[in-house]
Amino acid sequence: MSQHDKPAGKKSEGWEPKIVAIVCNWCTYAGADLAGISRIQYPPNVRIIRVPCTGRINPFYVVKALQAGADGVLVSGCHPGECHYISGNLSARRKFATLKSFLNYIGLEDGRTTFTWVSASEGDRFAQIVKGVTERVRALGPATKLVKKLRDADVAVAK
Repeated sequence: MSQHDKPAGKKSEGWEPKIVAIVCNWCTYAGADLAGISRIQYPPNVRIIRVPCTGRINPFYVVKALQAGADGVLVSGCHPGECHYISGNLSARRKFATLKSFLNYIGLEDGRTTFTWVSASEGDRFAQIVKGVTERVRALGPATKLVKKLRDADVAVAK
């Protein structure tokens, strides 16, 4: 039985959440870089995907990350009024609000997806957000709702 076959809330021994962070190149990625340069500690569970602007994120990317086995997804961009592409972050906020509503409708736990704003000078804030997201997802346990199960034939081919 794999870690994703266990019911949500039942944590595997030694299990650590896998979190995908889709972040804006200009603000949040720079904030994450500042956290690293400043040696601010935050959980290593996050894998960062840098995009030019959160407004260009297709909501399907979030769903696809959850299907591929991520236990949580963090989307973070520039603060309102600071977007390098004028209003991309406002567009992202609208898309993400609709996506969260849809994910709640299909039964996905609320804490699995998070949308935040982090500027380039907020390395400490980025670290605090990652810690918070990691703790929320850890409390929920392994994701099982959208994870695609591999058929035995697919597993045999992969070996």
